[in-house]
Amino acid sequence: MVILGIIEKMLNGIEVKLNYNYFEHKKELDNLAKKIVFTGPIDEYYNYQFGELEYRSVRFETEILNMENYQGNAVVNYTDYEIPYTRVIEHKHFEFGTQPKTVISKEYSDKWTKEKEPYYPINDEKNNSLYEKYKKLAENDSKVVFGGRLGEYKYYDMDKVILQALECVSKEL
Repeated sequence: MVILGIIEKMLNGIEVKLNYNYFEHKKELDNLAKKIVFTGPIDEYYNYQFGELEYRSVRFETEILNMENYQGNAVVNYTDYEIPYTRVIEHKHFEFGTQPKTVISKEYSDKWTKEKEPYYPINDEKNNSLYEKYKKLAENDSKVVFGGRLGEYKYYDMDKVILQALECVSKEL
């Protein structure tokens, strides 16, 4: 629980607002700081002025299985064409559970619409070209720093996200 203590210290004295839509309160929130960090979709931030970037979404199917162990690991990725899902998560392995049953979630690729969570950018020529237009806007916008897979329209593994965040902090501070 060391990490929880670190997070509590980082948030000490900071007002945390949950379920608070940035765009519905943009003026108010922008006035709170000289600079903001935005990790949502960069095209949405700029009101889709060049068009919408495309994303891939994910759909989860969760099952309770009458067995102690399904796969022996928290996460197993599947890349075979014949297997319709991309990942299976067995939740008990995150906390070393010993329950007689197990819960798994299968992750399926899904077509993205604005009503769904945008998980992964589609880095093809069309979308990368469109992103470059938004990136140029961002480079001339001293009020905002874009981060993460949606803000930078780039797939990141977790270690790369952390490295990018640390580099961004070093640059900005």
